[in-house]
Amino acid sequence: QNSVVLSAAIFITLIGLIIYLHFVKIDQESLLVIGSLGIQVTTSYASGKESTTFIEMGRVKDVVINEAIHMQKVIYYLCILLQDPGDPQGVSEVVPLFQSSKPRLDCLIEVYKSCQEILEQRETTPQSS
Repeated sequence: QNSVVLSAAIFITLIGLIIYLHFVKIDQESLLVIGSLGIQVTTSYASGKESTTFIEMGRVKDVVINEAIHMQKVIYYLCILLQDPGDPQGVSEVVPLFQSSKPRLDCLIEVYKSCQEILEQRETTPQSS
């Protein structure tokens, strides 16, 4: 009877580990910005599963570095501000990036500068109808 309980406990632990690796444990996060198309955010999990989100460039208002206070630390993270369709000056949604990897501020600044260069090129390039 003890061996049945032990086998069940091992089985449940293995199932929990597989679920954790497949849905929770993030291995890598990437950002691809193409000025004429949009922004693609890809999250790769430890199991090999990938999740991709695409944001059209017409919806992007800006990319900013935001800060939050967590416990006794200041945490910096990159955010995409999505334009409000009803109000061109407003922001409808804030999409945080790199929530799992939490890169250092100097790395975020490099990514931020690259994103801003692409966004500036988008604004100076005339849109063809």
